[in-house]
Amino acid sequence: MTINGQVLPADSSFGVVNPATEGEFSRAPECSRKQLDAAMDAATRAVQLWRADDAARVAGLNAVADAVDEHASELADLLTAEQGKPLGAAHYEVSETTRWLRAAAALELPIETILDDGSARAELRRRPIGVVAAITPWNFPLLLAGWKLGPALRAGNTVVLKPSPYTPLATLRLGEIVNQVLPPGVINVVSGGDHLGAWMTSHPAVGKVSFTGSVATGKKVMASAADGLKRLTLELGGNDAAIVLDDANPEAIGRGLFWGGFINCGQICAGIKRIFVPEALHDDVVDVLAERARRVRVGPGTQEGVQMGPIQNHPQFERVRGLVAEALSDGASAAAGGAPLDGPGYFFPPTVLTGANEGMRIVDEEQFGPAIPVLTYRTLDEAVERANATPFGLSGSVWGSDLDRATEVAARLDTGTAFVNDHLALDPCLPFGGSKQSGLGVENGPWGLDEFTQLQVVHRPAA
Repeated sequence: MTINGQVLPADSSFGVVNPATEGEFSRAPECSRKQLDAAMDAATRAVQLWRADDAARVAGLNAVADAVDEHASELADLLTAEQGKPLGAAHYEVSETTRWLRAAAALELPIETILDDGSARAELRRRPIGVVAAITPWNFPLLLAGWKLGPALRAGNTVVLKPSPYTPLATLRLGEIVNQVLPPGVINVVSGGDHLGAWMTSHPAVGKVSFTGSVATGKKVMASAADGLKRLTLELGGNDAAIVLDDANPEAIGRGLFWGGFINCGQICAGIKRIFVPEALHDDVVDVLAERARRVRVGPGTQEGVQMGPIQNHPQFERVRGLVAEALSDGASAAAGGAPLDGPGYFFPPTVLTGANEGMRIVDEEQFGPAIPVLTYRTLDEAVERANATPFGLSGSVWGSDLDRATEVAARLDTGTAFVNDHLALDPCLPFGGSKQSGLGVENGPWGLDEFTQLQVVHRPAA
């Protein structure tokens, strides 16, 4: 772990499993309560110096991005080993991490004059909150760390960062790398199980919690943070619907529709989880998706040409297997995939299901894996109503030939982001967040930066 700029072991450790082999290949330190207190103390002490120099923060963030770039191959190797994604995808995640960090460094913290009427002058300033507890999931360990570190540091806060215990290694190494270019205590990285996250979210030193993960855990984070009235950003789960309109060309939209759901082995909160198709286009859309699914090469991320790695961990593998098996037993059919691959590793081929409907868990819940149900609809109003009939509201998409019509339909989705003829078109300049139970607050751009600040009005008499 990295605490106050020092690389530290722990008295105990836990195993890290390679999902392509199901074997433990490394161990990670189990942070003690005393060590967490030391990390929080270091972050608290570092705040005053870090917040004082805006230009130094910009330079520091860019130096962090440079350092990550210099260690890209090492970090990508660790990502593939612990997360399972293909090596090319791991390199892409590292490069996207630095892109987000540089974008955060380029953001401004303007002082706004909001009153100047001759009798008084009032300015609006954005001040740092203090210590940020950042907790990241196992699907994109480095990228989502970058989403939090960038705006938190740009605003003048310091951070204690905890990765998922399923994927701690790349983030722990990130902590060592960035502390070569930052003052001690600005970024502290600790690792451990769920109990460590609970310690962090309830810790009195923390002023802000930024969490990405499941809805169930997000509710626990919110409850834990309530005692200290901590500020919260919660990016939680999704059950994103894609609506295919009756003027869509299945061949033209096939690639975007497929990878909008199956990228990263379907393990992405804002990926497509349900596809609604007009009855007349159902067979054509299913054929296009199934044909693509059968061509995808699934295997260990280190093998050349692999497009999809394993599901990241055993509990998630069992969940996906159970949801698919349950749907098949309840009357759905697999146009492609449908069962795990033989041999070691949590490998599950891309699975396209037909004949599923509401009431099946594969439709109603977030599967977070490589299995997508294709559902038919008769009227567009029905499709929109069914797409919105969920406690989730992260993203959604509409696919068709008439862009104006598709855009009108997209605007009817109860989601934080609505895409047209695309999905997962994320960018550092676009705010990202969910409605309903998909989260609180937003990330990215000036809106995400504001989440890591406290507004202060400075009011004075006119001169």
